[in-house]
Amino acid sequence: MSSTPEGLKYTVEHEWISIEGSIYTMGITDYAQAALGDIVYVQLPKIGESVVAGAVCGEVESTKSVSELFAPVSGIVTSINDLLLASPESINSDPYGEGWLVKIEVTSEPSNLLSSGEYAALTA
Repeated sequence: MSSTPEGLKYTVEHEWISIEGSIYTMGITDYAQAALGDIVYVQLPKIGESVVAGAVCGEVESTKSVSELFAPVSGIVTSINDLLLASPESINSDPYGEGWLVKIEVTSEPSNLLSSGEYAALTA
């Protein structure tokens, strides 16, 4: 059974976000990393790049497949997790901690985010 921490928001594309003011930290969920298997490569947007909610903003490659990352919100990328460039497997071992992907300064409030309970029901 996958973990779905309270206090985060989720998307139907299996990304999570934590919200700190106008900065949203994004990662992929425990459910997604388990489905992907061993993650071997991550392509992330560049700092300063604009991302649009629902649009592809990167990809995660595993030993099984390649999966696109979808921006959960619209905004400007303010930070990327450099750890993942050398150790992408951090997503498998700690998807909600050291496995975070990017931080985005939000330019418009998202409306399609799910609560922990809603996401757990989606993946049940």
